[in-house]
Amino acid sequence: MSPVRPLGRRGGESFTVPRGARVIVGDPARGSGLRIAVVVARFNDRITNRLLLGAFGVLEAAGVRAKDLAVVFVPGAFELPFAARRLAASRRYDAVICLGAVVRGGTPHFDFVAGEAARGIASASEETGVPVLFGVLTTDSARQALDRSGGRLGNRGADAARAGIEMAQVARGLRARRSA
Repeated sequence: MSPVRPLGRRGGESFTVPRGARVIVGDPARGSGLRIAVVVARFNDRITNRLLLGAFGVLEAAGVRAKDLAVVFVPGAFELPFAARRLAASRRYDAVICLGAVVRGGTPHFDFVAGEAARGIASASEETGVPVLFGVLTTDSARQALDRSGGRLGNRGADAARAGIEMAQVARGLRARRSA
């Protein structure tokens, strides 16, 4: 068996596959030719704008053209799945990236919103066959959200964009495999 290292990975282990096996792997650094939609929650915009800027940086660096990018704003994280499902079902986009921030408060509101956003985003992807990425922060405090939106712990919007590019390529590879 020959080792295969997924493109765009920093560190980590190699994967070993049988010689001659077809390998489908995306490269998060190569977004040229992909059409990407980004759905952004306006609630907690101090955080979600930072996530959006992180996503834009990755998409631009990977070669996704502005004309191949759609950005849709919704009121909050609870509304992300509706827009994501519609965008994915349109078949105009190779991937849909959902960005939001749900910060825990003193009520069970957090659990309902975070849980339904996660469930709905996963469902949108499963129902449409289009990768729909979960770039929603679920944190205990605003400080944690800032740390994860371009602060000391990176930018989860950028991470979701990288995953979106990679999954769009994987989906294309899986479609090509099915038609071959």
